[in-house]
Amino acid sequence: MRVTVLGGSGAFPTAAEPCSGFLVEHDGFSLLVDAGYAVLPQLMALMAVEDLDAVYISHGHADHCSDLNPLLRARALGGADPAPLPVYAPHRALDAVLALDRPGMLDAALVSHHFDPGDAFAIGPFDVRTTLLPHWLPNAALRLDTGTASLVYTGDGGPTPDLVALAQGTDILIAEASYATETPADSTGQLCTARDAARQAAKAAVGRLVLTHLHPGTDPDEHVDAASDAYDGRTYVATSGLTLEA
Repeated sequence: MRVTVLGGSGAFPTAAEPCSGFLVEHDGFSLLVDAGYAVLPQLMALMAVEDLDAVYISHGHADHCSDLNPLLRARALGGADPAPLPVYAPHRALDAVLALDRPGMLDAALVSHHFDPGDAFAIGPFDVRTTLLPHWLPNAALRLDTGTASLVYTGDGGPTPDLVALAQGTDILIAEASYATETPADSTGQLCTARDAARQAAKAAVGRLVLTHLHPGTDPDEHVDAASDAYDGRTYVATSGLTLEA
């Protein structure tokens, strides 16, 4: 299993970094996990959009799903006429982004697979498990297993034992860590710090930790230092172009 970071900025993109987006590939199958602001150009630099096999969206906040719209437009209007794209998302998570176009315009470009956080299912070669994390909107963290490798991605969400259970023994944990050591009062319980992510990674005995969704303007080195207080495994910061094998 190979995961390539397409973007890791939280809340809004910067001049150098798109928002949340990860390309996961295994056995010839390509899965886009989240499609936040400015992710599509990064994906298009790696592959033709018609070759993408499926999309998974963790929740309906725009910094995680906005670029689904231009992705579907590129497939629908680009002339290659690919098969409809399977898109997996919690119920109602995509209502706003799919309403950006006139009714019916993109209907033939996708097949929607709605699920409840906590459901398990398959996407191509991946066995998928999901769990609900505390957040302002229903946010479905996911675990991908191939039989030989595993990956967990949180989307967004506050600290919870449910993530530790989902991530137990996983090879790679991609964890939201908007702040280094302290979450603002209005976000307490809804977002994580790098220290929170590291504590959960340690409890789950994960192989490697990738900190993502860093709020623009925060110091990545401060995040890694904060994580090192609680987790002694290899820690990375999600920046576009980073590729890891599991």
